[in-house]
Amino acid sequence: MIGYVTLGTNDLARANKFYDALLADMGAKRVMESDRYTVWAAGNGPMLMVCAPFDGGAATQGNGVMVALAAGGKEKVDALYAKAIALGGKDEGAAGPRGDSFYAGYFRDPDGNKLCFFHM
Repeated sequence: MIGYVTLGTNDLARANKFYDALLADMGAKRVMESDRYTVWAAGNGPMLMVCAPFDGGAATQGNGVMVALAAGGKEKVDALYAKAIALGGKDEGAAGPRGDSFYAGYFRDPDGNKLCFFHM
């Protein structure tokens, strides 16, 4: 149902470096790019895009907006969460269980966008 998610950035080069390194561990690679945006995908599933806002204003993160990425296992959640933090992401909830069947780690990217790696 989800085709792609877009996150705003004020520094495309920095965002590209962060997401190239982080999403490679999920098998994702760049599938489209221009001087305003970059899009990553792993296979034919949903895509993640970072871009400069169309209106030319500053990119800001939405309060209550979050992107959740299926990691494929608890160990993968742990590894991807740790890598996001090592790449300059900010902790929003360490990787661990949330209830009986949900395991997740929450972080913000260098632009302040909130993301989550999870496994159910």
